[in-house]
Amino acid sequence: MSITAERKQELVNEFKKNPEDTGSAEVQVAILTERIRNLTEHMQMHKKDFHSRRGLLVMVGKRRRLLDYVKRRDVARYESLIQQLGLRR
Repeated sequence: MSITAERKQELVNEFKKNPEDTGSAEVQVAILTERIRNLTEHMQMHKKDFHSRRGLLVMVGKRRRLLDYVKRRDVARYESLIQQLGLRR
């Protein structure tokens, strides 16, 4: 369900804005999206795992808030981010 350190580093390298960037909103959204995708696969197999379902809903809410923040700050960055991640919004 969790992502590996190597995969997390790949996401940071792909979405960082400058060489020292590890925690910008774009990087956080990318990491959350990866975790949500992994947990969604888990939930398809384990339909009655309500504890993981709650964690999934919390992560989706956090990602939504971060995306709203990016959209308020810079619409172009928001558009490119959802395009890169393949999100529907």
